[in-house]
Amino acid sequence: MPGAADSSSPGGPAEADARAHLVVDRTLLAGPGVARLTLAKEAHHHCARVLRLRAGDAVTLTDGWGRWAEAVLAASFGDTGDVTLSRAVREEAAPPDVGIAFSLTKGEKPEMVVQKLTELGVRRIIPVRSVRSIVKWDDGKADRNAARLALIARSALEQSRGVWLPIVESAITVESLAHRQGVVRADRGGRELRSDDAIVAIGPEGGWDESERDLLSEAIGLPGSVLRAETAAIVAGALLVGLHARGRTTA
Repeated sequence: MPGAADSSSPGGPAEADARAHLVVDRTLLAGPGVARLTLAKEAHHHCARVLRLRAGDAVTLTDGWGRWAEAVLAASFGDTGDVTLSRAVREEAAPPDVGIAFSLTKGEKPEMVVQKLTELGVRRIIPVRSVRSIVKWDDGKADRNAARLALIARSALEQSRGVWLPIVESAITVESLAHRQGVVRADRGGRELRSDDAIVAIGPEGGWDESERDLLSEAIGLPGSVLRAETAAIVAGALLVGLHARGRTTA
């Protein structure tokens, strides 16, 4: 029955035979007995005008908080944006609460980092204002860019057919980051990752300032030689997610 809880159903959106995967408002899949819903104007336009989907096409929906469902575009979709659930709303367990904090870089590199970390399943993404960062964001610009990066994450979740949106934070200082639990910095000569490491901090192209090394005293090493900042963030994200995923399966 559409809308009934069905957490035991196998597979996920990546395995569903659907034309598109869409992130919808969190409230739309939350109520009991959900059978039909209306896409937001932007999502309706994207499906109808960009993807050129039509009534009867199959899609998957997620709220970005673990709930997802299979659906078909209703006969009235072209005018209203209505979709009808064809399978019950299901829920997937939350991924490990791990994060990557990356120093601000120039150009479109932050967007690429957020995109790839979302695809990998990193739960928390934290831009950092480090001493040697070329890019400088004041509080207003940090908030605006956090909103922009959240949209990048949303698009990446749709592309990768995931069901958990990462939390994209506004840029913070290294000092603020150092007050969090389980933070380690990536640096040459560091130890291997451990299960109690929750956030890996990636320095700027110019490397960490000595004052920042003092604040983030625990260091972990990454494979390879000298990695670009954006490459290091993605490598660290893959290692961190993999380590915690293995820990969950063996626990």
